[in-house]
Amino acid sequence: MSRRSPEAVLTPVRAREDFLVFGAPQIEEAEIDEVVASMRAAWLGTGPKVARFEQQFREYKGASHAAAVNSCTAALHLSLLAAGVGPGDEVIAPSLTFGATVNAIIHTGATPILADIDPTSMNIDPSDLAARITDRTRAIVPVHFAGRPCEMDDIEPLVDRFSLTMIEDCAHAVETEYHGRKAGLFGAFGCFSFYATKNLTTGEGGMILTRLESDIARVRILALHGMSQDAWKRFSDEGYRHYQIVEAGFKYNMMDLQAAIGLHQLERLEENWVRRQAVWNRYQEAFAGLPLLRPAEPAPETRHGYHLYTIQIDEADAGITRDEVLEGMTAQGIGVGVHYMSIPEHPFYEQRYGWKPDDYPHSMRVGRQTLSLPLSARLTDRDVADVIEAVFRVVGRSSA
Repeated sequence: MSRRSPEAVLTPVRAREDFLVFGAPQIEEAEIDEVVASMRAAWLGTGPKVARFEQQFREYKGASHAAAVNSCTAALHLSLLAAGVGPGDEVIAPSLTFGATVNAIIHTGATPILADIDPTSMNIDPSDLAARITDRTRAIVPVHFAGRPCEMDDIEPLVDRFSLTMIEDCAHAVETEYHGRKAGLFGAFGCFSFYATKNLTTGEGGMILTRLESDIARVRILALHGMSQDAWKRFSDEGYRHYQIVEAGFKYNMMDLQAAIGLHQLERLEENWVRRQAVWNRYQEAFAGLPLLRPAEPAPETRHGYHLYTIQIDEADAGITRDEVLEGMTAQGIGVGVHYMSIPEHPFYEQRYGWKPDDYPHSMRVGRQTLSLPLSARLTDRDVADVIEAVFRVVGRSSA
């Protein structure tokens, strides 16, 4: 295909006049009313609504224990610490992920080790993961990218064989399942994100699931300054309770204001999953004839979380670069994202660890070609049609 100029992409005719924000959350009156009720009650910080949210999320996942925190980054950091990870240890993570996955490892004092991805699933490649294990490897952090579960049948035996701790990064994977088991329950720890763009949002927030009561107890202490467990109750109507600082902790707790949103988001989670699945399928059908790579269909016996809909733009096939498509979609009034540039593309990691993008060829290629289209339960049929029209205008063969 002949290459098109950027001017041909940035047409002044827009698919829509008002800008469609990427990842805008679906917030309804129930959430608003619950937040207002919290404000009227004047209990804004960690309190009874956080406890309720923890219980209901734990029940939804079928987990043994749950602790709400202020982000998935905090969840990963606390889980690694509770697992005993520290200086001298190595922790393996995928080379295509958000920086928080790697940063959490760095903040423990451990050394992050990257493994390449499978180019079809965009999840960590179990064979490359296995090749990176050494006698210093203490833990692995598989990421269920975009809501697609990792190949746990290949990863779990490695955990058992080498006596590793698995900490699942489920930032994209609230509803995700693999062979009848829910994401977040395979490892010793499961970490979730409730950021504004996620399938279940609290604005900012996260959750940790554990199998062992001892692990959740340690997490709770670390999350609130290292204070003795349930210290937040010192201001409740049960009467003042003295607390003790038992170790140097962090300020990672969730607020009741956040949990007030999450309680109602959780009630609509399955309904919203159905809507995102419908949008995903509409995209898959619409883009079948375009010169782009669509995401693979969900594998048998799995449940995709449908968090991201990512397409890949190969300039040789499409006659246009990924970055030109990003600019073109914005000009069409459609917000898009990049999930993600590979970790070695970022200067900090290259300078500190000497990682090179071409050492992880699949992550490098995907990171340079991928972009994410809007995928939210908030999208109307008109919104979805506008996204499709914009993609055809920017990428479609008819505009070549």
